Amino acid sequence: MRRPQAPAGRRPGAPAAAVSAKRTALARHYQAVRERSLALAAPLSSEDCQAQSMPDASPVKWHLAHVTWFFETFLLEPFEPGFQPFHPAYRVLYNSYYNGVGEQFTRHQRGLVTRPDLEGVKSWRAQVDERMLRLIAETDCEDALRRIELGLHHEQQHQELLLTDLKHLLSINPLQPAYLPAWPLARVSAVPARWVENEGGLVDIGHAGGGFAFDNETPRHRQWLAPYALMNRPVTHGEWLEFVHDGGYTDPHWWLSSGWDWVRSQRIEAPLYWTLPSDTGEPVRVFTLHGAVPLDPHTPVTHISYFEADAYARWASVTRAEWAGARLPLEGEWEASAASLPLQGNFQESDALHPMPARSDTPGLLQMLGDVWEWTASSYSAYPGFAPAEGAVGEYNGKFMVNQYVLRGGSCATPASHIRASYRNFFPTDARWQFTGLRLARSE
Repeated sequence: MRRPQAPAGRRPGAPAAAVSAKRTALARHYQAVRERSLALAAPLSSEDCQAQSMPDASPVKWHLAHVTWFFETFLLEPFEPGFQPFHPAYRVLYNSYYNGVGEQFTRHQRGLVTRPDLEGVKSWRAQVDERMLRLIAETDCEDALRRIELGLHHEQQHQELLLTDLKHLLSINPLQPAYLPAWPLARVSAVPARWVENEGGLVDIGHAGGGFAFDNETPRHRQWLAPYALMNRPVTHGEWLEFVHDGGYTDPHWWLSSGWDWVRSQRIEAPLYWTLPSDTGEPVRVFTLHGAVPLDPHTPVTHISYFEADAYARWASVTRAEWAGARLPLEGEWEASAASLPLQGNFQESDALHPMPARSDTPGLLQMLGDVWEWTASSYSAYPGFAPAEGAVGEYNGKFMVNQYVLRGGSCATPASHIRASYRNFFPTDARWQFTGLRLARSE
């Protein structure tokens, strides 16, 4: 006798208890992520949440609205019986870049959208949350469940963007206001820099399954790596200060041609948020989410562009004998080295919101995950056999695979549950408002 087929997208024969437990866990995860976004915005005024400091950044209010738009557009609209939008205009107003969904409001003018106000956005969030929790409790459609998980990781991405965009906004205020007033950093000496060798060989790269991954982490495939070594920790603020004092930003020898054009046209003298003293006896000051503080030389350097990371590696390779041959790592080298490592760095949950020194001087690689996103020498492109998902959701990553470089490892603003060794972040060569840093590599 032929067994009846389950409706498309449903799991035949799944035990009721297992389905119920999965729904309960998903509902709890959904509530935790959504509440975390509101908690990040809680210390802010409505004025803080409204303003937009540059085209690459978005207002806090927009982030809170856009992630809600994602759930309404990609979950409630296709899967909720009798769907009705909270407000039809929000479909355009809070669409970021999904051309398959329709028109988008002008990106660089998001800060001009004063209506709905912050409370109006929160009301929309609450209504969508109520409907989403009902959907989670009732659906057994696998496509819906996968999209919910995607939506939650999408929101965690925007939690990090919320913090980095806010940091840029606060930094341009002459008052240099703090998001969190208490400075968490205890003066700890940096772990000595050491090379950690890897014999290379044929390695598997990409997500291995068994949990969530974005489409750009797949398919898993094999790469051949020549023998290489990675630095045991990221480059520190103090080591970067040597580059500044040695005229690193005034010598074209270290820079790619387009990087040197960028340095001159933008008058770049140091990483973003540094204030160089007019008197050499004064300390460099750095703006943080805790306000402006003296530069701590032992913490990983951050807010640098790909251009700066590449220039530093060239400079270090020539000027520091112990770092001869230094370069940026390939993303395959980075992932192969990080694949079996635990979460060692600090993440968003620590509320430090600033890269910290390595916690221990143990052998091997430190801080591969957390603290700062690490630039690689790999351009952002598709893995062999990559195919984006069908429909508008397929626009999530694939269409950005041009003119960008890959970063790995997460940062102090990344939720710990959001990162993994196969995660591929990507930004243009001049972007530096994210918590971006570097770890040196060399060929053996």
